[in-house]
Amino acid sequence: MEDNIKYLQAKKRVKQIKGFYIHAMVYVVVNAFILLLKFQKHGSIEVHDWGIGLWGIGLAIHGLYVFLPNFILGRNWEERKIRELMEKERKSNH
Repeated sequence: MEDNIKYLQAKKRVKQIKGFYIHAMVYVVVNAFILLLKFQKHGSIEVHDWGIGLWGIGLAIHGLYVFLPNFILGRNWEERKIRELMEKERKSNH
């Protein structure tokens, strides 16, 4: 039983990491394409673009969530929240 739980936790973790890597790749590819189009149109690249910056901030937050989950929600937040919700459910059924 415990091995199954650990497997599911590891599988969820791998899915989170994969999601971040896909997000990062899309960020790089899309923004490289945008910068290439700007270079072709203007002959130079001006990187001070709000879209690139805001998306970069979103990517950074995604990275913090994936690689430093305790930084955002605290240690074992997810487990505590699950227990809390299960306890509420148990009380409401009695």
